[in-house]
This record gives sequence, C-alpha cells and structure tokens, in this order.
Amino acid sequence: MNSFLSYVLLGLSLSAPIGPVNAAQLDKGIRCGFLHAWFVGLGALSADLVYMLLVYFGVVHFLNTPFMKTFLWLFGFFVLTYIGIDSLKQAGKIPAGEMRGSEPLRKSFLSGFLMSVSNPLSILFWLGIYGSVLAQASANMQTQDLIMNSGAIIVGLLLWDFTMAGFASVFRKLLTNQILVLVSVMSGVSLIGFGLYFGYKAALLLAERL
Repeated sequence: MNSFLSYVLLGLSLSAPIGPVNAAQLDKGIRCGFLHAWFVGLGALSADLVYMLLVYFGVVHFLNTPFMKTFLWLFGFFVLTYIGIDSLKQAGKIPAGEMRGSEPLRKSFLSGFLMSVSNPLSILFWLGIYGSVLAQASANMQTQDLIMNSGAIIVGLLLWDFTMAGFASVFRKLLTNQILVLVSVMSGVSLIGFGLYFGYKAALLLAERL
C-alpha cells in the first residue's frame, strides 16, 4: 500500500510543475468551466499514456533521433503559439455569471493531447521517470507490480488534473471579470512564451544540422 501511494505521489509531482497544460487548463476553466478544463487534462493524460507505452515497448528511442526531435519542437511551437493566440483573442469574451462552455469538449481534449504529445520534454520526462521505474521493475518487481505502480502514477495524474480543473472553475466564480480577463491574458502569453521556447529549440537543432 505504501508503494502504491508513493507512486500516486510521483504522478502528482510529475503533473505539478507549471507548464503549458496547466496554463491551458487555467484559461479553459475560466472561460468554459470545470469540464472543459478537466478535458484538457484528460487529453494531456492520454498523450502521457502514449509515451508510457512507447517507453515500455522501447519505441521512444526512435523519437529521440535529431529529425524527430526537431519535428516535435516545431510542431510544439505551432500548437502552443496557436492556442496562446486563440486564448488572447478569447480573453475579452468572458461573460459574467455562471459559465457554460460553448465549444465542444472534444476541442478541449484535443488541445490538451496536442500540447502534451508535441512536447519533446515529455519524451525525456517519461524516458527518465518511467524508464527508471521499468529498470527497477525488471530487477525487483513482477509484472503485476509494474501494472499496479503504473496505474498509481496514472491515478496521481488524474488527481492533479481534477484539482486543476476544480481550482480554475472556483477561480472563475470568486474573482471579478477584469481579473479573470487578466489571468486569461497571462495564460495566453505564457502559452506563447512556451511556444517561442519550443521554436528556439527547433532553430538550434536545425542550425546544428546545417
């Protein structure tokens, strides 16, 4: 039981650092409510599951090639910049009162998935974290223990997504409209900042190849 809880905490700690997904969840929760913010997190979680499987089957090393890393940095740059600009455009359109999301949930899910799956840092993250779990598992754990601990990591990720979505929707109800617009603008700027960083990393890799 202690082992399970420790891996739940690991999942929480993996999600907690401020990044593009957390910024997008905050913005989506303010503009569209709890469910949309949660679906951004679920989309990101789906991408995390893809990377966990790729690490498990050893395919992730293909994604670490210079060509694929450059492609992912560029893809991440376009995805984050687009979502950030869209967030800035929508920032002034936050109505007062109870929110009702006007856009489909699948759009929120897809934005979370694309942000996470196009992030090369996710590859390195899961290669380092989940790769070490697999290394330990091969030495000290049976298959069912690995499945249980992987499930515990996923539980931790889900708990953080639920917490962030709840925080964003509560945030929406407590603050004035002007402050909410400001937070939404800051989230958009943050996403564009992450996008520009991704573009910078892609440019460095391209320069090395020329």
